[in-house]
Amino acid sequence: MRQSRLLLTTLRESPADAEVISHQLMLRAGFIRQLAAGIYTYLPLGRKVLRKAEQIVREEMDRAGAQEMLMPVMQPAELWKESGRYSVYGPELMRLNDRHEREFALGPTHEEVITSIVRGEINSYRKLPVTLYQIQTKFRDERRPRFGLLRGREFLMKDAYSFDADWEGLDESYRQMFQAYNRILTRCEINFRAVEADAGAIGGEGGTHEFMALADIGEDTIAACTVCDYAANLEQAESRAARTDSVERSEEKAVKFHTPGIRTIGQLVQSLGIRSSDIMKTIVYTADSRPVAVVVRGDREVNEIKVKNYLRAGDLSIADAEAVEEATGAPAGFVGPLGLSIPLLVDEEVFGMANGIAGANEADYHYRNLDPGRDLAESEVGDFRQAAEGDRCPRCAEGVLKLSRGIEIGHVFKLGTKYSESLEASFLDAAGKSTRMIMGCYGIGVSRILSAVIEQNHDTNGIIWPLALAPYQVHLIPVSIKDDVQVQAANDIYRRLQENGIEVLMDDRDERPGVKFKDSDLIGIPFRIVIGKDAGQGKVEFVERRSGLKETVTLQAACEKILEQVRLSKPAH
Repeated sequence: MRQSRLLLTTLRESPADAEVISHQLMLRAGFIRQLAAGIYTYLPLGRKVLRKAEQIVREEMDRAGAQEMLMPVMQPAELWKESGRYSVYGPELMRLNDRHEREFALGPTHEEVITSIVRGEINSYRKLPVTLYQIQTKFRDERRPRFGLLRGREFLMKDAYSFDADWEGLDESYRQMFQAYNRILTRCEINFRAVEADAGAIGGEGGTHEFMALADIGEDTIAACTVCDYAANLEQAESRAARTDSVERSEEKAVKFHTPGIRTIGQLVQSLGIRSSDIMKTIVYTADSRPVAVVVRGDREVNEIKVKNYLRAGDLSIADAEAVEEATGAPAGFVGPLGLSIPLLVDEEVFGMANGIAGANEADYHYRNLDPGRDLAESEVGDFRQAAEGDRCPRCAEGVLKLSRGIEIGHVFKLGTKYSESLEASFLDAAGKSTRMIMGCYGIGVSRILSAVIEQNHDTNGIIWPLALAPYQVHLIPVSIKDDVQVQAANDIYRRLQENGIEVLMDDRDERPGVKFKDSDLIGIPFRIVIGKDAGQGKVEFVERRSGLKETVTLQAACEKILEQVRLSKPAH
């Protein structure tokens, strides 16, 4: 491609509303343009990168045995009502009516549609297992679209769905998709972790993993072991409870004492000269309109996702001051676990405490010498705390947890019969018995890949594309298009590379060399061949964008270097 004909306008300054580097650089380098909040046009360079990401995804899906199809964007509301999600999905679901006032939704995901299709096509175990996928635009009415392609209202996604006759089959389908996702992100040269996660609105009955690209601007927090391969989203992360065998327990009973005006953990620590880990913090929640109390150590935070999942609650929120007093008889700040008449969930780590301090469910009073093993024996015990940096790994004896930020790129779910049950997707097994299909769901944000790659691959001058995703593999720059020798050499190497299947962008613009080099760095093509004053001697400058390494070589050597790098970048199957 000759750059003089390419629809490409670069910007010297970042738009004011572009918050993160990937958004800034894609706008400045002319890859995307915003049409409306969270809605973007892919200009030619952006579309080329997007197609390459699509192709990597497609190749690995096909390699895993999945079959590509394409489902409608507009989905009848009846399907969503049949699954029970139409009323609970929330305002992110874009809803519309046609001219006949029939209700539709623009698909944010396709569990309902694929299940309705498969239930009409497959009725025997002989046709199972099957995994189907599509690469398609999705829609979610984000409250606050931000970070460019990372959180938009319209985005490109690959979603796949497996259908099996039994749970063992699902395990195998899940394993194949898990491995495919690892290959996809490795080929895209993304630094990622596969982490245990919460199923969220999609739901399911089995395991789920998120594939996280490590980046400081990530909206998710990952807890990963420093020794073994354990990693989990902070919402789901576990940690090993502190040892209890060395705790000295008091023989004294819990004693109420006067603490006028002392409501907070900080005030207790300062007033009593204790550590926050000596305090039992009790928080009252409303779970589906019913009050419940959760107790964690004073230096910990409650993990509300764990509590919600434990209670199987549809809604969980912190109770307001009035609800707290109605449920406990005490004002906020003096609630404690002893003597409550509402359900009590006590974090397992609390049982490693002795002689603890807790609210006495009476204004201006607390308990001391509270022993959970003795005083809270009737409570429900579980993991209700949020993991923290330095916690002991739940899987191995040596490691501790380290927290980092991540961008969710993919998510895989074991759905089980969640949708096949509600949408009545059944088959006849070998004995002729009608049985629900066992489903899995596997999504990957194709457009998000672009942002994640840039967040991990850039410098002060611009983007640094991996060879597998770069819009072009080589940027060919004749320093002066008015120099006939340079132009002839540029045309020669341009033709030679194209004949060998290399994607070349030749900057044939009548611009100053500095402008050309700045644009080249900004666009981020992996290799640059500069044709300058040595063209008459058959020599050019070969530049690696990532390392910045420059060397003067012959035209032939430059071609051979490119061909070798492209050969090495191709995946081995």
